Amino acid sequence: MSIIRLLSDSELFRDLSPDDLATCAAQFHEQHFRKGELLFSRGDPGKHLYLVADGQVRLATATSAGRELSFQVAVVGDIFGEIAVLDGWPRSAEATALTPVTAYTLEGGVFCELRARHPAISSAVVAFLCRRLRDVTDKLEGIALYPLEVRLARFLLLALGQRQPPPGRRLALTLGYSQAELALLVGASRPKLNAALGTLEEAGAIGRALDRLFCDPAKLALIAHRNDG
Repeated sequence: MSIIRLLSDSELFRDLSPDDLATCAAQFHEQHFRKGELLFSRGDPGKHLYLVADGQVRLATATSAGRELSFQVAVVGDIFGEIAVLDGWPRSAEATALTPVTAYTLEGGVFCELRARHPAISSAVVAFLCRRLRDVTDKLEGIALYPLEVRLARFLLLALGQRQPPPGRRLALTLGYSQAELALLVGASRPKLNAALGTLEEAGAIGRALDRLFCDPAKLALIAHRNDG
């Protein structure tokens, strides 16, 4: 996908005119990362923001004792790394390529210049950060208040997006990362994740194969909202 198309679909740049989009696109630089490669670590200087063109990037925080909490998988069209660019502080999380990744990067100083020249970008930044804060609040609420199978069902529904299967069929879902990484993303240990997958399988919400899941969105939705209200 072209950089202009990615920007026109992104939350930060989609309100710009075609000419302004082209001007912004010229400031991005393409980079490639291997599966498992670290894009940046917590505490690194925040010199660039990233726009994913292909692949998946896991964003996580870790304690000094080595415990990790993954809070997002950035996919095609997602922007990340913007916090440190905006406030000038070191990175608050680490970013790791879950798959081979192609990303476009924008240097922080250039981003500041673009915001100064295009007020629509600054307005979009405020809305973007508010959405991020709401997302983090929702995820923390989920980890604190909901059983693991509920959190897992919600995660899988998000991964499926708007896809719906033909009547009587399930949707194939290839996550592209390991079970250990999935456990981190839903705030669980690998044995507890296995138990939760078994619960969803027994309920008919998923079927498991070696490299993918076969999901029934309707049954996942019933489990996802089991504790609502």
